[in-house]
Amino acid sequence: MLPRVDTDEDWRRVVPDDALLRPGVLDLCARLGFAGADPERFTEGSQPVYAVDGGHVLKLFPAMAAGDGIRESRTLEFLHGRLPVATPEPLASGTYDDGWHYVLMSRLPGRDLALAWPGLPPAEQDRLVETAGGLLAALHALDPGPLADDIGPGDWDGFVAGRRAASVRRQRERGLPEEWCGQIDGFLDAATPRAGERRALLHTEFMRQHLLVAPDRAGRARLSGLLDFEPAMTGDPDYDLVAVGLFVTRGDRRLMTRFTKTYGRTPDPRAVMAYTLLHVYSNLPWYLREVPPPDGVRDLASLAETWFGTG
Repeated sequence: MLPRVDTDEDWRRVVPDDALLRPGVLDLCARLGFAGADPERFTEGSQPVYAVDGGHVLKLFPAMAAGDGIRESRTLEFLHGRLPVATPEPLASGTYDDGWHYVLMSRLPGRDLALAWPGLPPAEQDRLVETAGGLLAALHALDPGPLADDIGPGDWDGFVAGRRAASVRRQRERGLPEEWCGQIDGFLDAATPRAGERRALLHTEFMRQHLLVAPDRAGRARLSGLLDFEPAMTGDPDYDLVAVGLFVTRGDRRLMTRFTKTYGRTPDPRAVMAYTLLHVYSNLPWYLREVPPPDGVRDLASLAETWFGTG
């Protein structure tokens, strides 16, 4: 009952259309024991995600993204109860009609940190950033070996090399001005890290939008959850610091200092900038709009210090 999605054109036509998806969503809910439920679609996210019966979340993955659903359910199984904050408990997963994959999980309490952030006192913002550093450290301390068959890439340096080969073209296609594009090759030649044997389970989008906050007994905000593991990978831990600098500390050196103190390590800003250009979702023009650098920052090395420096 869900239309098959095999191409980007199918995706643009089908995935945003809740009226088109709803009969299949209702049928799947009934199969999962929620007959009569009125699932409510979340407005955020690239995949169709629904709140079901108050305490559950149903996430759908069309055929061309079915692997993401398998990755998410497997990662959630691995992580359940192993981090300082909650992750959704996977309750059921499998295939549905026409190649769709689903994951039914528990719904975590709390509010999106990105939405809560402007209303938080500076002291609470600082404390949440520090807690987030400890949380990412705990994630990276886990042995990702049990996930090796489900989550790639198996060859991290090969993955990096593949991303490196298309990096300039990718940014040019996204509209990056030539004054920046012309710097990329030379910068990556000097700054691209070789991870060697360093391997960690990577969230890859560790950002305020995927962190939840809820009040503690004293009414202060605390981190209550970490969401969205569909793009999880295993690889160099510095890769996860791209989203930290851009979407958690947002170029604030003082906040990055607090984050890295509890994370337990201060990364080389140039290495993180290299991963910013090599990231699966890399879009430097968008990042420059989201976190505009100060006047006078016109080279990638200075931009690296702006976004990922401490002190």
